[in-house]
Formats: sequence, C-alpha cells, structure tokens
Amino acid sequence: MWGDWAGHGWGWVLFGGIHMLFFWLLVILAIAALVKWLSGSDSRGADPARDALEVLNERYARGEIDRDTYREMKDELLNKR
Repeated sequence: MWGDWAGHGWGWVLFGGIHMLFFWLLVILAIAALVKWLSGSDSRGADPARDALEVLNERYARGEIDRDTYREMKDELLNKR
C-alpha cells in the first residue's frame, strides 16, 4: 500500500523541515547583511574626532593628563578637521 515511502515518511518530515528552517534563516540573514553592506552604514556611526575628544575629556577628568597637555591635544584634535 505505501510502497517505497513506508520507512521514509516521518524522518523526511522532521529532518527536512529543520533543514528548510535553517535554509530560510540563512537566506534572511544574508539579505539583511547585504542590505546593511549596501547602505554603507557604520556600526558606530560616530565621528572619530568626536570620540577622541570624549576620551580626552575623560582622561582629563580622571587626572591622567594635566591642563597644558589637555589643551594641546584638544587643539590638535579640533584642528584636524
């Protein structure tokens, strides 16, 4: 009555369904990665000079550098643009 499909039915459904789920998950992730890459968006999205100025401010606030060094480095960062 079932022919050749008698022993293969449930195994195909269970493992075939899982493989198909992984396949579509990979397709969706690949499309999302492609869209992100084509849009050219940076994960940080911030200005590197601004980030450096924030680090400099933090170092000065912690007392790691003195006022003269702070002013010198800040002028260099702001005049780089």
